[in-house]
Amino acid sequence: MNTDINHILVNGARIAFNKMRRAQSFNARLYYYAEIGVYLEVSLSHGAGITVESNEQIDEIYKQATHFHMNENKRLRQVG
Repeated sequence: MNTDINHILVNGARIAFNKMRRAQSFNARLYYYAEIGVYLEVSLSHGAGITVESNEQIDEIYKQATHFHMNENKRLRQVG
């Protein structure tokens, strides 16, 4: 059971990040960024069988998503 929840959280965050990178609008990127944030919040739950490794993986995905989102916003401001 512990493996299932960790697998779901990490893969869910990865999928959301991949969708975020393909998103064509600010609102879509923001939606997927928020979704990754939810996975991160859930991964911080104590007593739910979430491993430290899963939390670290999701935290890394969240950091990558933050950098991507900020860079895309900067790029679009420079273009527009």
